[in-house]
Amino acid sequence: MGTVLELRPRARYDFTQSLGMMIALGSWSMMFGSLFFLYFGMRARAPMWPPAGQAPLPAGLAAINTAVLLASSLALARGVRQLARGKRRALVPWLGATIALGAGFVALQAHMWRTLWAAGLIPSSGTYASLFYGLTMLHAVHVAAGLLVLLVVLCRALLGTYTEHNVIRVRVAAMFWHFVDAVWLLMFVALYLV
Repeated sequence: MGTVLELRPRARYDFTQSLGMMIALGSWSMMFGSLFFLYFGMRARAPMWPPAGQAPLPAGLAAINTAVLLASSLALARGVRQLARGKRRALVPWLGATIALGAGFVALQAHMWRTLWAAGLIPSSGTYASLFYGLTMLHAVHVAAGLLVLLVVLCRALLGTYTEHNVIRVRVAAMFWHFVDAVWLLMFVALYLV
């Protein structure tokens, strides 16, 4: 009789939830990857990048925003870790901090867009601007979606739904949030530093 790895019912359920999110993250990775490929392709073909006369991107503000988003991921990781250790009440404040920092990220992005728009960098002003707004706004939509998911997780945490026995439900939401964070790090390097 051969050995077959048998998963307990909970472990099978946990694996299925994680696998579903990994497949979704894989598809979003391909989408963002193709957009980065487009960005670098357009940039390589341009005689000058950024084009002459375009408003410079505020790297300092983007760096602050990067720190805010990294802090949100750290807060969420801390909350998930506390829940896994059986400290159920510790999840709520860490989720609250994650949501507040994520909302702060979106607010800083909106401020950056308004500032650049006022300086003359509008989507219709060329490839440079349209790629910048396209990438950063698509990312912001994913952050907003992540915030909605985290708000649902927070409401359920307040009701005591999550325990150390079903932490996978929070981990799956955290996988998406960390993915959005990783995409921003790549975007920050590509748009502001390279």
